[in-house]
Amino acid sequence: MTDHDPTDLDLTGDGLIGEGPTDHDPTGGDPTDLDLADLHGSLADPLLDAMTFLNEVTTRYPGAVSFAPGRPYEGFFEPEDVPAYLDGYLDHLADRGLDRDAVRTALFQYGPTKGIIADLVARTLANDEGLTVDPAAVVLTVGAQEGMLLALRALCAGPQDVLLVSSPCYVGVTGAARLLDLTTLPVPEGPDGGPDPEAVRAAARAARAEGRRPRALYVVPDFANPSGTSMPVAARTRLLDAAAEEGLLVVEDNPYGFFARTPGPRPTLKALDRRRQVVYLGSFAKTCFPGARVGYVVADQRVAGPGGRRGLLADELAKLKSMTTVNTPALSQAVIGGMLLAHDCSLRAANARATAHYAAGMDTLLRELDRHFPASERRRLGVDWNRPEGGFFAVLTVPFLADDAAMERCAREFGVLWTPMTPFYPAGGGEHRLRLSISSLTQAQIIDGVAKLAEFIRS
Repeated sequence: MTDHDPTDLDLTGDGLIGEGPTDHDPTGGDPTDLDLADLHGSLADPLLDAMTFLNEVTTRYPGAVSFAPGRPYEGFFEPEDVPAYLDGYLDHLADRGLDRDAVRTALFQYGPTKGIIADLVARTLANDEGLTVDPAAVVLTVGAQEGMLLALRALCAGPQDVLLVSSPCYVGVTGAARLLDLTTLPVPEGPDGGPDPEAVRAAARAARAEGRRPRALYVVPDFANPSGTSMPVAARTRLLDAAAEEGLLVVEDNPYGFFARTPGPRPTLKALDRRRQVVYLGSFAKTCFPGARVGYVVADQRVAGPGGRRGLLADELAKLKSMTTVNTPALSQAVIGGMLLAHDCSLRAANARATAHYAAGMDTLLRELDRHFPASERRRLGVDWNRPEGGFFAVLTVPFLADDAAMERCAREFGVLWTPMTPFYPAGGGEHRLRLSISSLTQAQIIDGVAKLAEFIRS
């Protein structure tokens, strides 16, 4: 273990957000116009443009089979469930002894910054993940994306701090880092999936040799977006050990852990955590429904303050949240809380039908790729793909430049959409790779979409 102990955090340091350039001519041009150069640099980042383009091209070709979005299948959502879940949570408050005035305050007023359903989240984590979590260490957030932003803002104190990320990597975390002017350092995925532990060590030491402070490592250990890869249990332990040796906290993001094609869930990194080195990001977007915009952070790390004061990192995140979204909407929390209560605070059984649907969709995708591209033709065309063990995503390697222009041509002429992989590589790469998501499609749509995609590739 180095002298960077991730269980006791020092949050001192300067902020990261600085002012943009101000060398514009104040006397020229329309005073109502703004120069992009005078706005934050992230607004000109191609990463943000790529995601905007993807959203726009999807709406331009509504009839195309879309392997692009990673959103849940809408067939599992029923509008009448929302008031039923809300009623269930109201009954729960009444059972706790809250009178009508207290219930009114809980639902209609600004609520506690850390949230009102932390106890239910903690019970659910115990039942589903085997995690013993103090509700005081839980912060309810506006989706996992806010939790990610809060965690990065708190952990990274100055311009010397860097965040290690896997490559390829979820664009939400690299985008959040860009908004915070936080440097990201890509670490290649290992042969089994996830950041390679030796590469993590090498990247951290190289950063430290350059005078920077490697602060944290972001990882999605189960069915990662975009690669679809998962880390074996032994690799998870090795990764935690490597991070501890280098004084790194681990930011674990787990939106897809339920959706395995084979039985037997792997333990989360947080479940294996014996050093309080893992900050855990959770979301109810995939397991309940994304429209509620409810996520959470488990941040049980101790923080040493002035005068010997010690608290939890969760309390520090709540301070940041109080200056951004103030609190997560109580009505959204109440609906999610009612859903948790309706299923005895266990979402694995509640998601059994969805898990089977996504597993069947991935099986169909892989079977249809095999059917359209037998081994001999695969070699001739230079086509290949991985075989994820679950989740929403698979990655296809193709012989042409899989860029925005190719995607739009595929949508326009062949009626199928996919996602270019280049935005997922922080240091460049992925030019001949594309991501396929099965999450929002039926098996019939997947069969049709693969046939159209095969025709496009051959063209």
